[in-house]
Order: sequence, then structure tokens, then C-alpha cells
Amino acid sequence: MQAALHLLYPPQCISCGEAVTSDFGLCAECWRATPFIAGLVCDQCGTPLPGADRTERVLCDDCLTIARPWERGRSALLYGDNARNLVLALKHGDRMDLARPAGTWMAKVVQPILTPGMLVVPVPLHWLRLFRRKYNQAALLSKAVAGLTGLAQCPDALIRRRPTGTQDGKTRDGRFANLIGAFHVPPRREAAIRDRNILLVDDVMTSGATFAAATDALVAAGARSVSVLSLARVAKDR
Repeated sequence: MQAALHLLYPPQCISCGEAVTSDFGLCAECWRATPFIAGLVCDQCGTPLPGADRTERVLCDDCLTIARPWERGRSALLYGDNARNLVLALKHGDRMDLARPAGTWMAKVVQPILTPGMLVVPVPLHWLRLFRRKYNQAALLSKAVAGLTGLAQCPDALIRRRPTGTQDGKTRDGRFANLIGAFHVPPRREAAIRDRNILLVDDVMTSGATFAAATDALVAAGARSVSVLSLARVAKDR
């Protein structure tokens, strides 16, 4: 049946539409243009670091100087080149199908920081933005990662209390200030969060302000620990 479907509907590159050999894949050119993160990374935010991969914990300059309320972090892509195109297509282009391959990349890179019984939680949108966009890209990624890792997911563990607008153009301090108190664990979900290790999922990490504010809310609700996972990481030199 699958072979017959491929004859009728040949697999296409998820980025450019060119023919590929398998579903939900990238063609060779788009693969080369997509900056996957591999090798040595900061153990707290997932940004790539120079040097050979090592077993001991290594932190980037930002994570050495900025207080991070979460414990560990990973990201699948550097936000640039074709990775930026994929993120924007998922976020603003109604390309919900991209959550499946993106979730596969994220599930692979997050393996070193997973713990048994972790609860996967997406960063929420404010209800006004969700109404306009019709879906939360972080929730789609969270669902894909949970399914691939065999972990439970709680898609409504967090709510965004108020619209926070875009973070574009704000300084690092402005980004953090804009999100103070923005997230909350509703009473009906406190029991699910209490004493659990949480994997917090979002599409992009820039300064870490969103992850920090959401982590604070989870810890305040009694989470044992929080680790973070993003599809793409904005690196300093980009």
C-alpha cells in the first residue's frame, strides 16, 4: 500500500518540494542548508561550542553569566539559513506537517538529558494569539517529542496570563522584563506538575527569557526540576 501511494504521491522535500526518497525528509541541497547542531554543546541551553564533544558538563558564556532557573537544555538547529525558513513556515505558514520531522530531530538531540517519567510541557500562547493563529507550534512539537520518547505530555500545564507581544527589537533585559509573571500553572494542573521532572518545549530560544519565565512558574507550582528543549537556538553570532 505504501509503495502504491508513493507511486501516486512521490515523497517531496519538506522545504523546497523536490523529490526525495522518504516521507518527511529534506533533499540533499536543503539538508546542507539546514544548520543542525551536533558535537559539543552548552549543557544548559544547547548552543554549539568549539572543541571536541566531552562527557563533562560544559556551559557557554551566557549560561555562565546569566542565572538560568532550569537545569539542562538542548536544541536541534541553529536559527539561520534553511532552519529559519522551516521555523517560520511552522510558526506563521500553517505548515503543521513540519512538526513531525522537527519532533524527530528534537527527540534525537534531547536523549542525553531525559529522565524516566519526565512530563513534556509546551510553552503556551496567549489565548488571543492562539485564536488568531489557530494552533500553538510549541504544542505540536511537544506532542511529537512526547510520542517519540514515550513520555507523557500535559499540553495545558501552563497558561500565559497576558499578551506579551513580540520580543523582536527588545534588549536582553527588556525581553526578561516583558515576561516577568507572564506564566501560571492553573490549579487543576498543580497535582500533575508537583514533584515531577519537566521537559519544557518551545520552537525558538533566543535570550532564554521565555524559558526562564515559564520555568519559574513550573517551579513555583512544585516541579522537581525543569529542562528545556527548542527546535532552534539563536546563536550570538547570527
